[in-house]
Formats: sequence, C-alpha cells, structure tokens
Amino acid sequence: MKILIINSGSSSIKYQLIHMPSEKVICEGLIERIGSEKAIIKYKTDHEHIEETIGIADHKIGLQKIATLLLDPKKGVILDANEIDVVGHRVVHGGKSFKKTTVIDASVKEKIKNLFPLAPLHNPPNLEGILLAEKIFIKAVQIAVFDTAFHHTIPEKVKKYAIPTDFYDHHKIQLYGFHGTSHKYVSEKAMEYLQLKTSKIITIHLGNGCSITAVRNGKSIDHSMGFTPSNGLIMGSRSGDIDHALIFHFVHTLGYSLEEVNTILTKKSGMLGLTGFSDLRDIQTAAEKGNKECLLGLEMNAYRIQKYIGSYAAAMNGLDAIVFTAGIGENSALLRKMVCTEMDFLGIQLDATKNETRSKFVHEIHSDTAKVKILVIPTNEELEIAKQAYNLKF
Repeated sequence: MKILIINSGSSSIKYQLIHMPSEKVICEGLIERIGSEKAIIKYKTDHEHIEETIGIADHKIGLQKIATLLLDPKKGVILDANEIDVVGHRVVHGGKSFKKTTVIDASVKEKIKNLFPLAPLHNPPNLEGILLAEKIFIKAVQIAVFDTAFHHTIPEKVKKYAIPTDFYDHHKIQLYGFHGTSHKYVSEKAMEYLQLKTSKIITIHLGNGCSITAVRNGKSIDHSMGFTPSNGLIMGSRSGDIDHALIFHFVHTLGYSLEEVNTILTKKSGMLGLTGFSDLRDIQTAAEKGNKECLLGLEMNAYRIQKYIGSYAAAMNGLDAIVFTAGIGENSALLRKMVCTEMDFLGIQLDATKNETRSKFVHEIHSDTAKVKILVIPTNEELEIAKQAYNLKF
C-alpha cells in the first residue's frame, strides 16, 4: 500500500510517500517559509535531491507544487495519481469530535471547518490539503490524524479551566492540546530507547509552533497549549502565555479591534515580535553578531521552557528524561544549551560536546553523571500518521 502523508504546519508542509507495512520511504520533502518570497522547497528520492528557493504565497500553491513533483515524468515517483492508495492528513484541531484516526467524509470536513476559529493558522491549510488531495488522488482513501487525539488522556482537573462550569459542559471550552502526533511518536521512542515500562518524560516540540508535554507511562497528562494552539511557549509568531486582561487593554485603552488583537498575538508576536525574525536560524545568526533584541529573545524563549519543565516535573513527582524534537529542538544546540543551563537541581546536566552532535537517530546529550536523561529524537509525524492510517480498518 502506498500512503502519501501531507503534514501542513502554520508556515510549512512536510510530505512523505511511504510504502506500508514495510515503512520504506519512496520520497520525502519539505516546503518551509510559506508566505515568503524566499520559500524553500525540498524533494528527495533515491535518485533525486532537489532544493530550490522560490516565492510561495500560500499552502494551496505549495500543495500544487508537491503534486507536480510527484507526477513529474522525469523526477516523479508515480506515473499515475491512482497509484496512491491512501492520503493521510495531519489535522491540528479535532475538538471533542475526534478522539482517533478517522476516514474523511463530508461530515468530517464540515467539522474541521467549524473548528477554524480554534486553530486559524492550521485547520484552514489542513482542510485545503484535503480538498486538493481529493481532486488529484481521486481513488485514494483520505484519512485524518488529529493532533489533539493524543491529549485526550489529560485528566479533567488539568484540562478544565477555572471559569463557570457551563462553558465546559455545554460549549466544550477546555484544554485540548496539540502536536500530539509528534509527542506520541517521540515519547514512545524514548521509552523504547531507555527500556522503560513506567516512565516520567517531558517532550519538548520546538518548531515555528512550540509545545511541551508531560508524558507519564506513555500517556499525556499535561500540555502547554490549550483551547487553541496559541498558549504556552514562545513561538515563531505566537505570543504563548500572556495575561488575558491584556486583550481588553488593547481594545478598550489602545483602540485596537478584536481582529487586530488576534492578528497581533498570533501573527506578529513571539520571536517575530521580539526580534523582527520568525525563523530561529536568523535570530541565532543575529545574536552571534551581538544583536541585543535577538539575545534577549533567546533568553526569554529558553526561560519559558525551563518554567514548564519545572512545573511538569512537579506534576509527575519526578523526571526520567526530557526530549528535544522538531526543527529547532533537533537542530539548535544553542537553545538546548540555554534550556539545560542551571537546571542541576532537577538532575538535568548537559554534556557540551554531545550537544553539538547531529544524528538522524535517537541520541543522548546529557553528562555521564546526570540523573535525568536528555535525548534528541528526530520526530517523524509522517511515519506515525502512516502507521495509524494503515492500521485503520476502512
């Protein structure tokens, strides 16, 4: 069975064509910096390795480019769109409607659309990918894997907000959690690597969107994002945690509309608002040249992560390991170092040499005497989605 995985992030699309159940990757690629005139397209097969920089205005154009590459007479890996048996889609917000992997029909698409306000940067491009895939891969079964599904194990005392109960009971307002596919994948890899049957692990997903999860015995028990993917850690263009009264100050005192405030907090804040850059690579480069705003932005970013680590270690009454994953978590030795500095009280001690090592596999970066393991685990949401899609009875 050939399964095409489409993983649309807020400013990126990752994709893989995977043969199941062998898990052989036929092709893989990435489009990043969507919305920029300098978007980067990567496409890799056993025989081709393409990377180019062009302007890609939105996710729809990016998805069309991916389809063109797959079907290219010389560089492509399929001769006909009907060779694709299944298209597996990452969908960020499933609300209370979706607690497991689901075959997509008209009803599912409508529910995903209804959840747009809760994940405005993600669910729209997720649905765009579904609609386009239906037109191109007509015979394929379309399957949705929801980021929120892994977090359904979070207990009520954690996911319920301290607001009138009616909003929880009748309006489904609660902590949902996100990046669940990634947190599930790397936490299971960590348990396997460390040979733990019972475990207390903190997984730290750092990309343009960032989140952190307390995973006890393989189940999510707390998570930094909430009702929407806007809460928690400092992100590329999202503020993360703020005082909610600030919204009223923006509107009533400073004269902004609610729509303008939403744009500020989700598209103009985070590292972009602090530094002028949303890509951490640009921020680190500027910081190395002495840019004070970028240095402060990195310090704020690391400090926010440290606070959550401390909180989750307390929530689990212990800690076996922390895991760094996703684009920044896997590649930024600097941010990992900043996060793990002055965390000795919790048993977190980094080995500076190991931290500079890059690997496609699970690798340790803690010191030999550290009580808490520090792992870097490359996430593979696409493989996790493929597994879930293949195992679904349809």
